[in-house]
Amino acid sequence: MHNAPKPNIEDLPTKAQLRRSSIIAGMGAVFIGVCVYLPAEYGTDPTGVGNILGLTEMGEIKQQLAAEAAADELLHGGDESSSLMNDTFGLFVSTAHAQEAWTDEITFTLEPGASTEIKATMEEGATMTYAWSATGGRINFDLHAHAGGEDVTYERGRGQTSGEGSFETPFAGDHGWFWRNRDDADITVTLQLSGDYSEIVRSE
Repeated sequence: MHNAPKPNIEDLPTKAQLRRSSIIAGMGAVFIGVCVYLPAEYGTDPTGVGNILGLTEMGEIKQQLAAEAAADELLHGGDESSSLMNDTFGLFVSTAHAQEAWTDEITFTLEPGASTEIKATMEEGATMTYAWSATGGRINFDLHAHAGGEDVTYERGRGQTSGEGSFETPFAGDHGWFWRNRDDADITVTLQLSGDYSEIVRSE
């Protein structure tokens, strides 16, 4: 076993050199924290360096995702709620599956001020999945049903260009949409449907 030679006193850093190195290291840590860590993690960029490096946007996205996750946890509960990534993945899977299994596709055009109704005849407890898109302008709609003194409104919107979703019927009858074009140009709507219904009924 060999003992390491003792360093010479003149080779050791002086107190002034150690102090200077500590100050430089501290300033470097502060620079990294302010210019890199804060923008990348919290979207806070007091110097503008994070924006130049593209870190600020990354931090803003992280904060937005964290806020959405917290809101989802408050709404559904911590262990029972799925993560935002799982929800997004599930949405893509369910939408893709529905698009492969559309039973009917209906396309119609409404002149300015015109309206129409498209409904599906369904039994109580039946389900429907739908997706629609409008081209040429925005359209108003009311997704509802009424039969035998009962009525239900599933969804309604004004000035919309697309929509998708599903519903379960609380009673038997014709369930579907009332559409009206309030724009100044013709609007073409494509409606895709799948589910438990016996026929499609359209009335002007």
